[in-house]
Amino acid sequence: LQGVSLLYETEPVRDRTDPGAGWFLNGVVQLETDIAPHSLVAMLQEIERALGRDDDQRSGPRTMDLDILFYGARRIDEPGLTVPHPRLHQRRFVLMPLNELDPFWVHPTLNQSVDQLLADTKDQSQVNLLVPQPSTKYGSRPACRAQPES
Repeated sequence: LQGVSLLYETEPVRDRTDPGAGWFLNGVVQLETDIAPHSLVAMLQEIERALGRDDDQRSGPRTMDLDILFYGARRIDEPGLTVPHPRLHQRRFVLMPLNELDPFWVHPTLNQSVDQLLADTKDQSQVNLLVPQPSTKYGSRPACRAQPES
């Protein structure tokens, strides 16, 4: 495990008019692994199913959605796996936590750093950083509150 971003609360991208559409929590982890890309995808999908993901719900609300954004500087375009993730540069909710971990990482296809991609994205959806609180009466697990983007 190389890094873990904070969590970000984000509005639904697809249907912002549906008052019942819940907001999402998003974050990014950075790993170093010897696991082959297709094996890693299979593991992530198994975790999603174990956490109750409905495979029929491709673009709607999901219990869990785990994606490979990058795999080093490799480019993969095969059935079931495209790396870098083909839409990450269009998604503020991905770019903000990714920027927190490594703003200078250069996208291997677009040749732009993460901070450049974030500055250039047309996605203006609301993304709120969940700020960990210093302590809680329930122990060491921090509580969080949404902090509007400044």
